[in-house]
Amino acid sequence: MPSYRVLVTVGRLLPGARPEEVLPATAEAAAELTTVEASSVSLSRGVPQAVVRFTAEDDEVARQIGAWAVAAAERRAQVEDARLARRSGSAWRTVPWTG
Repeated sequence: MPSYRVLVTVGRLLPGARPEEVLPATAEAAAELTTVEASSVSLSRGVPQAVVRFTAEDDEVARQIGAWAVAAAERRAQVEDARLARRSGSAWRTVPWTG
């Protein structure tokens, strides 16, 4: 089964939310629908980014899982950007969507 990842650029936290809640909530949302392979936080140009890697049957299913995960992040923080990518050999290829 192909491997995908959703990259969520996190902005300002919503009132009452804590920074350490964003990544677990995003990963847990994806895990409700599929197998989560890994999750991490990285910095992209100094801005925090939640990264959740998961499996999906195809791009359409991955888009739905990615959107569900992004919605979970949006309940805790402003999402500045969200991208979806599919593993292709040793590279990650962008999957077009509106996340």
